[in-house]
Amino acid sequence: MQDTHISLAHGNGGRYMRELIDNIFARHLANPDLDVHADAVCLPINGREIVFTTDGFTVQPLEFPGGDIGSLAVHGTTNDLAVVGATPHYLSLNAFIEEGLEIAQLDRIVASLAAAAKSIGVCVVAGDTKVVRRGEGGGLYLATTGIGSKDHNVKLSMSQIRDGDAILISGSVGDHGIAVMLAREEFGLRGTLQSDAASVLPLTRSLLKLSGLRFMRDPTRGGIATVAHEITQATAMGMRLHQTAIPVREEVQSVCEMLGYDPYYLACEGRVVAVVEAAQASAALAAWQALPQGRDAAVIGNVNADSTHVIVETELGGERFLEELEDDPLPRIC
Repeated sequence: MQDTHISLAHGNGGRYMRELIDNIFARHLANPDLDVHADAVCLPINGREIVFTTDGFTVQPLEFPGGDIGSLAVHGTTNDLAVVGATPHYLSLNAFIEEGLEIAQLDRIVASLAAAAKSIGVCVVAGDTKVVRRGEGGGLYLATTGIGSKDHNVKLSMSQIRDGDAILISGSVGDHGIAVMLAREEFGLRGTLQSDAASVLPLTRSLLKLSGLRFMRDPTRGGIATVAHEITQATAMGMRLHQTAIPVREEVQSVCEMLGYDPYYLACEGRVVAVVEAAQASAALAAWQALPQGRDAAVIGNVNADSTHVIVETELGGERFLEELEDDPLPRIC
């Protein structure tokens, strides 16, 4: 049955969001420079490669262990530039503020945003503010645009991926999703787990020297499962992932088991999925594990041209299909 109204599932990074983008936005806005599968796009201007991205943030609560909507906006936007091999330079910032938001909280969030931008060398150079009536927003929504630049020799895309390529993750999965959920104190659960929200620039830069680097993506909405399905849809090749190789923190696994979540679908905000030529997988892994935020990096599977499915080899030696995300277990997470 065809959907007649927007639901929260249309924003979760899964099948409904993909169909919404393809059937409405891409259909009406199609042009040679529009790539609905890209984190950021390269726009050649006067012989230089300018990289452009845009994003929006609606997390609840606005402040959570390990970050807040301000630092999340900076990291989320600049990470989209970083995974295509670019260096971020400038940001714009639009703030949609709900009537009744505490000014002291807004001050903390903007200070955090400024500190995050300064730490990675980017400047907020333009912006706008709007105030909406009480009850018409979630306290604060942020929308950002990022501009960076990259070496014209760096060509990363799903079209570069080949059969047998190795798939790596830079650290444990699901930390952000569960940290935000615990901060809400829903289901009577509390915890000290920190979000993984951070800049991934050190991680991406460490792999750019590898000639066998094919593609990178930060697994935000929909987690690593959604990245895997985006790759299979673009390449018509499947994936085999190894459950025992995918790093999941004990706290994340425990909450997922209690509430019936799958950590592979949960948002990360400081991780990178990389696809690398198999012969260079060890070099890529060593480069990541030499960095503080890459200590838990792992090779988690490979691209498989004999299938068009994402298959997880389980701890007990069985197999299961990792289906494309539909319902969103944790809305407003990023």
